[in-house]
Amino acid sequence: MTDTLTQWLLESNEPWTRYRTLVDLLGRPETDPEVQVARAEMLVHPQVRAMIAATATWGRSAFKRHNDAGYVIYKFSVLADFGLRASDPDLAVGLEAVLAHQAPEGAFQTVVNIPRAFGGTGEDKWTWLLCDSPTLLYVLLAMGAQESPMLGHDPRVQRAVTHLVSTVDDNGWRCVAAPELGKFKGPGRKTDPCPIVNVYALKALAQVPELMDSPSARAGAEMLLQHWQHQDERKLYMFGIGTDFRKLKYPFVWYDILHVADVLSRFPFVYPDPRFREMVDTITTQADDCGRYTAGSMYRAWRGWSFADKKNPSPWLTFLAARIQKRCRGEF
Repeated sequence: MTDTLTQWLLESNEPWTRYRTLVDLLGRPETDPEVQVARAEMLVHPQVRAMIAATATWGRSAFKRHNDAGYVIYKFSVLADFGLRASDPDLAVGLEAVLAHQAPEGAFQTVVNIPRAFGGTGEDKWTWLLCDSPTLLYVLLAMGAQESPMLGHDPRVQRAVTHLVSTVDDNGWRCVAAPELGKFKGPGRKTDPCPIVNVYALKALAQVPELMDSPSARAGAEMLLQHWQHQDERKLYMFGIGTDFRKLKYPFVWYDILHVADVLSRFPFVYPDPRFREMVDTITTQADDCGRYTAGSMYRAWRGWSFADKKNPSPWLTFLAARIQKRCRGEF
């Protein structure tokens, strides 16, 4: 079944799936001719080109709702997930716009509009919250990983990494925002960790090898594992672990099992943990008889992509599930 499934992925009409299958599942080097062909096809694919064009609009509209799957920040993160690089055609405009807005504390900023009812001004302004700045950091680190010189070594990016690490608490990352936002606070108690912030933060830290087994990474991972462990006892903020959480969904926008498991699978120290293994098993039981996966939920903003089709198996979702299994079990 493994060979058959791999062949199905390699025969997909999605060049991003073929590219990542060759590199992540089969271990092919970037110099491999098949890898280069798949990557070249990905870069000119109309759906990828449309996302790249969208990134050039960074900063022109405000982020009003953090689970708004159509917002530009998620175009950036999907492109990073696919494996695009800072040097790829037409990405420089959007990335430079991100780099141009950095808070004194170190976090990269977003144009947000926080209503007065939530402690904001009701006006558009450049600022940061821990539910958006780590995603920008992930994009810069991931897209710069193979550049020369590496974008991750840029002093601005290093400042953002230092800032992210400095904001972690003993129970993981909490709802933290820029000082100028004053009284703004997300739902829940001030000392509670925020599940989605921990997911975003860990995804960024996973791009920094020296932080892969750091106290910060362990604190964030433990927060997520404990939330899974005590899922029937307490719901943190609006982040419950129920039926909707277990549905397979992409892009990685909000708090759901594929997003959480994919991020945790980047940290080898979680592999033996029975709580993580339960998460993985919850995903693998959703495969069909051929080992393929179909979306259990979708974002309407992403209609037209296989991972937003609840009726047919998705090559990209299948790849993501297979990669999690390969990371933690050495097989898929």
